[in-house]
Amino acid sequence: MTPITEVEGRRLALSNLDKVLHPATGTTKGEVLHYYATVGAAMLPHLRDRPVSFLRYPDGPEGQLFFTKNPPPGTPPWVTTAPVPHSEDPRARQVVVDDLASLMWAANLVVEFHTPQWRASSPAVADRLVLDLDPGAPATVTECCRVALHLRERLAADGLEAFAKTSGSKGLHLLVPVVPTPSARVSAYARRLAVEAEAALPALVVHRMTRALRPGKVFVDHSQNAAAKTTATPYTLRARTLPTASAPVTWDEVEQCAGGAPDPGRLVPLMDDIAPRLERYGELLAPLFSPERAGDVP
Repeated sequence: MTPITEVEGRRLALSNLDKVLHPATGTTKGEVLHYYATVGAAMLPHLRDRPVSFLRYPDGPEGQLFFTKNPPPGTPPWVTTAPVPHSEDPRARQVVVDDLASLMWAANLVVEFHTPQWRASSPAVADRLVLDLDPGAPATVTECCRVALHLRERLAADGLEAFAKTSGSKGLHLLVPVVPTPSARVSAYARRLAVEAEAALPALVVHRMTRALRPGKVFVDHSQNAAAKTTATPYTLRARTLPTASAPVTWDEVEQCAGGAPDPGRLVPLMDDIAPRLERYGELLAPLFSPERAGDVP
C-alpha cells in the first residue's frame, strides 16, 4: 500500500520508500524525502517564483535519467505552474515550487532541481549571475577553489559580491546577486569574466567547452546565464552513487581547499552533512535575497 501523508494540508501519496537511490551509501527514497523535508526552509526561497526543470532518476543514477521541463503527467492541480514560452511551444508552462507540499511532491518523483537565473514574474531578466567551475582531470575541486578566489576578487572590483556553493559533482558554482538585468547582458558580462580569467591564469583556466582544451584546467562555464539555461538549485541532491548535494560553502573553506587542505573531499558535502551545516553556519546564501547586496552589471 502506498503511504499517504499530509504536508501543509495537502495529501501526498509517497511511493517506493525503501528503494535504494544512492547505492554507494544505500540511501533510500524515504531518506531522500526526509532530507528535503528537513532542508525545505533553506531551499524553498531558491525555488519560489522560478520555473523548475527536473532531471529525473527514478531508479537511481545507474537507471534511466531524463530531463523534463513540462509539468509531469499527474501533476496535482494545486501545484503552481507558470507560462514559460519556448520557441517550439509558445504556450508552454513549467512547475514553480512555491511551498513545502510542492517540494515534497516533486521530491517523490526523484529529481534534481534546476532553476534559471530569473524569476517567472520577470522572464529573461536575471537577478543573479552564475559561474560554473568545472575541473578537467587531473584538476580537482582544489583548482576550482583557486579560480573561485580569483573570480571573487575580480567581481569585487566591479562592486559585485560572490557566494560559493558546491556543484554536487566535481566543481563549484559562484552565485552573484545582481540588480535585475536582461539575461543577454548578464551573459555577455559573464563571458567577459571567463575570457579575462583565462588570460590571467592561462595554465589554470579555459573559457571554452572544447574537451581537448580542458585536461588539467578549470572550465569557467558562463553559458548558464543565458535565459534558456538552468543551474542546479542550491540544496538539490544530485543523481550520483553518493547522495551529494549542491550546497553553500564558506570562503574560509574555499581558501583552505585552495591552499591544499589535506581533505578536499570536505568540499563535496553529502546529504547527511547539510542539516549540521545549516545549524552551524545558517543559510550562507541568504544574502542573495537582500536587495542591498545586489550590484549593477557593468
